[in-house]
Amino acid sequence: MDEKTYQILEDLHLNNLRTVRLNEFETTELLKLKAERNRPEYCWTCTAASIEYMMQRFKLDNCTYIDTDLYFYSDPIVLMNEIKKENAQVGIMEHRFAESDWKKEKYRRAGKYCVEYNYFDNSINAQNVLKWWKEECFKWCYSRYEPADVNDIEKYGDQKYLEQFPLRFSNVHVFENLGAGVAPWNLKQYSLGKNTKDNNIYLVHKEEKSETKLVFYHFQNVKYINKDFVNINSQCNDQEMKMKIYKPYLTEIESIRKMLKERYGLVFSSKKSYSSNVVKAFIQRNIMPYRLRAFGDIVNLKKLKD
Repeated sequence: MDEKTYQILEDLHLNNLRTVRLNEFETTELLKLKAERNRPEYCWTCTAASIEYMMQRFKLDNCTYIDTDLYFYSDPIVLMNEIKKENAQVGIMEHRFAESDWKKEKYRRAGKYCVEYNYFDNSINAQNVLKWWKEECFKWCYSRYEPADVNDIEKYGDQKYLEQFPLRFSNVHVFENLGAGVAPWNLKQYSLGKNTKDNNIYLVHKEEKSETKLVFYHFQNVKYINKDFVNINSQCNDQEMKMKIYKPYLTEIESIRKMLKERYGLVFSSKKSYSSNVVKAFIQRNIMPYRLRAFGDIVNLKKLKD
């Protein structure tokens, strides 16, 4: 989504990676919207359009959108097999919010489904889903909740539109694998499994009473306090389980940050905010990193190897 990232990815010569410059993808219509929306909103505006573009440019049989803050712990082939078994053309993931007083409010505002791992094949039906989603995001895609309009569509960024997929289109599958889509908002529904036969992480879903292999975790809301400390905002009190999940991710991120600094002189500010609202930006930079649910969420990055 920026030239610097493109240049670095090209320079790294990563296997099986095809990079696309933003100006190759951006249309006149997108450039107009870019001037009207802040950076996160513009990224969300591009989600459906970018999937559609990749499908057409590279003549793909299917395309899976993967959010930037996902980390895979085991092979996602299980999700592809699920799609094949259901003979689905579109795949979406539920938030599966944990039970709480705020559960209904979270569903209302953020939506039942999460833009994190979204599958589309090249069928006419899936193309129609993408086209509808893209056009709706072009009309409205902002970082706030919007009540239902005359077409009975609630909105929040690019995400609430997913609730319309199963209502308006056929062959839309909601992924059932409980090892995928694990995230801070549902982590407390799990406990650490007993399986130690391999190097995978196993979780037990407390309600389903079933042990499942962790496929991927969504590291939403990780806040760097400074270069040495990070607030992981796990929303969970099980220290052993959350460190089992967070430690490999943070270790790899630190390794990448070190490489980017040494090789490209690239450093990251913990005080960054893209909000155009002065008050909101101040809160994001100076208050949100210190908002704690548990003291165990503060991780000393220098001790990750311990």
